[in-house]
Amino acid sequence: MTVAEPLTFTRAAEFRKKLEAKIAVADGAMGTMLYAKGIFINRCFDELNLSAPQLVKEIHQEYVRAGAEVLETNTFGSNRVRLAAFGFAEKLRAINTAGVRLAREAAGEKAFVAGAMGPLGTQIEPLGPMSFAEARAVFREQAEALVDAQVDLFVLETFYELSELREAIFAAREAAGPEMVIIAQVTVNDDGTLRDGTSTTTFTKSLNEWPVDAMGVNCSAGPKVVLETIEKMIPYTSKPLSAMPNAGQPATIEGRNIYLCSPEYMAQYARRFLQAGVRVVGGCCGTTPEHIKLISSEVRSLQPVQRKTTTVTVEEGKPEVKRLAKVPIAEKSQLGAKLAAGNFVAFVEILPPRGIDASKEIAGARLCKENGIDCINVPDGPRASARMSAQVTCQLIQQQADIEAVLHFCCRDRNMLSIQSELLGAHTVGVRNLICITGDPPRMGTYPDATAVFDVDSIGLTNIVNNLNQGLDIGGNPMGSQTSLLIGVGANPGALNMDEELRRFAWKVEAGAEYVVTQPVFDLDLLEIYLKKTEQYKLPFICGIWPLTSFRNAEFMVNELRVPVPQEYMDRMRRADSAEKARAEGILIGREMAQRARSMVQGAQLSAPFGRYEMAVQVAEALGER
Repeated sequence: MTVAEPLTFTRAAEFRKKLEAKIAVADGAMGTMLYAKGIFINRCFDELNLSAPQLVKEIHQEYVRAGAEVLETNTFGSNRVRLAAFGFAEKLRAINTAGVRLAREAAGEKAFVAGAMGPLGTQIEPLGPMSFAEARAVFREQAEALVDAQVDLFVLETFYELSELREAIFAAREAAGPEMVIIAQVTVNDDGTLRDGTSTTTFTKSLNEWPVDAMGVNCSAGPKVVLETIEKMIPYTSKPLSAMPNAGQPATIEGRNIYLCSPEYMAQYARRFLQAGVRVVGGCCGTTPEHIKLISSEVRSLQPVQRKTTTVTVEEGKPEVKRLAKVPIAEKSQLGAKLAAGNFVAFVEILPPRGIDASKEIAGARLCKENGIDCINVPDGPRASARMSAQVTCQLIQQQADIEAVLHFCCRDRNMLSIQSELLGAHTVGVRNLICITGDPPRMGTYPDATAVFDVDSIGLTNIVNNLNQGLDIGGNPMGSQTSLLIGVGANPGALNMDEELRRFAWKVEAGAEYVVTQPVFDLDLLEIYLKKTEQYKLPFICGIWPLTSFRNAEFMVNELRVPVPQEYMDRMRRADSAEKARAEGILIGREMAQRARSMVQGAQLSAPFGRYEMAVQVAEALGER
């Protein structure tokens, strides 16, 4: 990397000096302006630096004429992860370089050029599959491109998770060195917390310790929330503060998102920001050159207000939160006690009903209990279908069939707050056994246009449950009580990308997994190899066994679910010349697999294809005395 020191670091020093003497007015939204000029929302706005450079430059020029003294480059999403979603990952350096050039041409000598960097658009540990090191490497790649293009400062903005912002800060500092100015901004909920519940005090103290020159709040639900959060931040830092709020919450009017805060209203809040001691003021989504023009006018009419610093040396904050000791596995549930004792266990999978009548499922659960099955495993929206709540189905089974249930809990349909709420509810009503899964995408089901959430995947979900079991919410804040949920996770011995599968499995174990349930396994040689590769974790494995019902069912497993089925089994199912014979052959194959798997794992999960619970019970007989 070649850094042009004379321009970058001289301008950085100049900007730092400006902050000491004056208020800096930043620009407003780029995306809002592009949208208003007819660019569709599904376009990669960053790539317009290459395909529509004049349009981007004109927007920058409008902000300069409005009085902006800091222009953010059109590179908010110009990291490899976000660009890859549009097929532009290999254009990363070109997009960032062009973004700086266009802002520089518009700025001239009137404004500083700030390299804009936003979140990666994917979850990182502990709630997602990307490690801290990987995240930092992605941020550093973009930061290096911006430094090489000679930005004057960095604005890291719209971060809603503190750990991700930390990696962005240190990546930018590593790429640019100690002289570069870094402004780090978070986006907050209405109460000033981050998305995961992290308090204003906590993130302010962290930013005060990290190598940033200024910190603040951008985006969020408008200027009121930003001001209230800034006021909460003041006692915990003496670093300069920045405020770049949205123009309120958007409303959909005739198919377009319109932000309703007027320029005059935003200017009133700019005055309040300055009176609170903010040193950098601008706008985010919904703000236009008209907003910035009035904000700039308000800034010029006010002398810089010196923030009171007497409250910076505040009393020591609360001591580090102590995690509560987790409830032992054996005390969490009957299943936990059996696993802890080394007993072999058998599950039968029963899908929630499609309507409100669960009588068939209750009868099936009773049949399983009468035949020595330990638990009923209830999937959560299997194959992205709409069924009765899996949690309610578990409750009904436990109450009316008197057999313990295992709740599949998937991430597809819930945001992080809903996940926590439902987990607390499950524990409270006595559903204590979980299998944490990511969930099938909606396109696999009968409602392909349904939206998915996927705030976290199964790894992040496991971390959330592990936190709750130690008395902490998703933000690491004490709840005053704790759950005792038994944490199961999934595994796929037949995965096509085994390296990735094993990598994710290790993350699940680190996140707090206590037992493992595999996908349906037909090739037990693959299971044996998988168990060998994971034996160091010493977790009880429950092997998934699916009694085939027909040759077509076997083909579906191979071709659509990508589950390897040995040719011998395919041939046996092909030779079955009636539906009855096919089901009998499927049961026989299932029994053979169960007998062999008996010595390899600590349990079996038996599927009941198409609600044929008796097939699962017949396979379970081959497991012998448990």
